[in-house]
Amino acid sequence: MKLHKRERQARLSSLLEENPLLTDGDLAEHFGVSVQTIRLDRMEKGIPELRERLKHVAVRSLDDVKSLPIDEVIGDIIDIELDKRAVSVFDVTNDHVFQRNGIARGHHLFAQANSLAVAVIDDELALTSKSSLNFIKPVRAGERVVAKAAVRPGERPRRSIVEVISTVGEEPVFTGTFEMYRTHESGKEGQS
Repeated sequence: MKLHKRERQARLSSLLEENPLLTDGDLAEHFGVSVQTIRLDRMEKGIPELRERLKHVAVRSLDDVKSLPIDEVIGDIIDIELDKRAVSVFDVTNDHVFQRNGIARGHHLFAQANSLAVAVIDDELALTSKSSLNFIKPVRAGERVVAKAAVRPGERPRRSIVEVISTVGEEPVFTGTFEMYRTHESGKEGQS
């Protein structure tokens, strides 16, 4: 059963507050309506398109990143809590894939995960000292890779471990464990 317009628009607003990454296509499928209907609903409610929503979420999150300039991050960071967790999105284009088979070059997936691992560290200097990577499934042009990073203490002084899982939809495509060197112990910045 389709929802009435006002109820659909109210639920649309709630869904996008919970998950600003939803595309118009995702929303159309969820509500059983056309993409054009979703676009009209968004316009009537003053809800921006996906790219603008991402920029808005990213700007709120990035002010505290210390370890590298934001323009050096591969992908768009949409959520970050330093020394705890972070999320970035990377839209794969034809420029990122092998022309012969249309599969994304692995260094792009690595760069997204590694730059997210650096950005999530709450220190002026964060360097990758070791990494372990698994490429699970090919990624193709037109797909959106969502990388989620979680930070835990390392076993040695001035080290943190960042676990990154990258997905397309709900499907894991890449995992990485990054041992990060930092100039200060976690939670002790400014102390020597």
